[in-house]
Amino acid sequence: MLETLARSRTLCAFDFDGTLAPITAHPDQGELTTRTQRLLARLADCYPCIVLSGRARHDLLGKLNGLPIQRAIGSHGADAGHDSPGLAALVRDWKAALEAGMNPIAGVWIEDKGSSLAIHYRQSVRRPHSRRHILKATRGLSQARVFGGKCVVNVVAEDAPHKGMALARERDRMAAEWVLYAGDDTNDEDAFALGGNLVAVRIGRSSRSHARYYLKNQSEIDTLLESLDTLRGCPAPPLLS
Repeated sequence: MLETLARSRTLCAFDFDGTLAPITAHPDQGELTTRTQRLLARLADCYPCIVLSGRARHDLLGKLNGLPIQRAIGSHGADAGHDSPGLAALVRDWKAALEAGMNPIAGVWIEDKGSSLAIHYRQSVRRPHSRRHILKATRGLSQARVFGGKCVVNVVAEDAPHKGMALARERDRMAAEWVLYAGDDTNDEDAFALGGNLVAVRIGRSSRSHARYYLKNQSEIDTLLESLDTLRGCPAPPLLS
């Protein structure tokens, strides 16, 4: 399958945390390893590459540290770099409502990404209890879509695009013949389920995933990047932009 990608106009797309970078106790600690950064830079010279992350776009760009990717898209597909004052105000209202309505729980905190919220509970000692408490608090939020992730509950606008929609938009914009998408979480399933010529790669095997392929763990992402680069070589057939 990788040989087909190497011979085609292929878009390479990746989630960030848990895929390109290891999961950490706090989002601020998430970083690309030196080897992954080097391999991704080489890959971006041979294929158009994008990163689709739950992080805010400005945060994601800082973590990518100037890598020559085509596009960085944050907030699970909702943040492509276009400011929306109305959305920002709605997110502030959600945050105020949650802060007023949630009893404080040690290890639970709200991250305001501008176009979405993430309520983190990785540091809670009672994670199932914390998750139930957070979900209950989000039920009354107006114009919101709520979904989970790895030790996080996400709140986005009810009409916000998800990762599958964002990936389809980039595929069509670049007239890609094939798409590779690698991710690790339930919020990547919308991208894994995208139709057409898609190679979906999940970090960690799951019988419930739409992804046909998987890597055993996050550290194997370097092997995938290196294989794609080796099979392709440079220069790559250009995509339309």
